[in-house]
Amino acid sequence: MQQAKISLTPPLVEFLNHHRQYGFKDKSSMVQSALLQLKEEYDRQDLELSADLYAEVYEEDPELQQLTQAAISGWPE
Repeated sequence: MQQAKISLTPPLVEFLNHHRQYGFKDKSSMVQSALLQLKEEYDRQDLELSADLYAEVYEEDPELQQLTQAAISGWPE
C-alpha cells in the first residue's frame, strides 16, 4: 500500500490518537475509513447532479419524451 504524508491540526491529531476507542486497529485504518466515506459522499453527490441534469434535459425536450414513450409502449406496467 502506498503512503502519503499529510499535515493535521492538533485537534485532529488528538482525535486520531483515540483510534482504538472508535474501533480502529491503527491510525491508518481510521484515516482510510474516513476518506472512503468522504469519497462515497462525493460520488453520491456527483450521481445526484448527473440525474438532475438528465431530468432537466428530459423535461425540456419533447422529442426525447416522445422517443422514451415510444420505447416503453407495450411494456408491462
